[in-house]
Amino acid sequence: MAIRKILVVDDSKTELYHLSEMLGKRGYQVRTAENGEEAMRRLAEDKPDLILMDVVMPGQNGFQLTRSITRDPRYAGVPVIMCTSKSQETDKVWGMRQGARDYIVKPVASDELLAKIRAFDAAA
Repeated sequence: MAIRKILVVDDSKTELYHLSEMLGKRGYQVRTAENGEEAMRRLAEDKPDLILMDVVMPGQNGFQLTRSITRDPRYAGVPVIMCTSKSQETDKVWGMRQGARDYIVKPVASDELLAKIRAFDAAA
């Protein structure tokens, strides 16, 4: 399955703008959500091919949200890449244990993020 539609979940409007611009310029359709509740609404409206997930958010954090999404049979096939400022190895391990398929630390290097997205395309 080719990656075309990406859902970016982050409580920072600056980060949402930055990631949306970067991905949009490369032909991806980007939708955004600022919290877990909004992310679940977006998922129900239009299932994305990939989710970029922040960790530190008000309410449900990205680890909890990733666990909810990846354990839901409707969305279990949608890969989640954690995209966060949490750079400790324990954070990465925990994110992967919640169901994330990859992990990238902010500030995001566009080449690194695009390579990770392309890897999912290639594996499809």
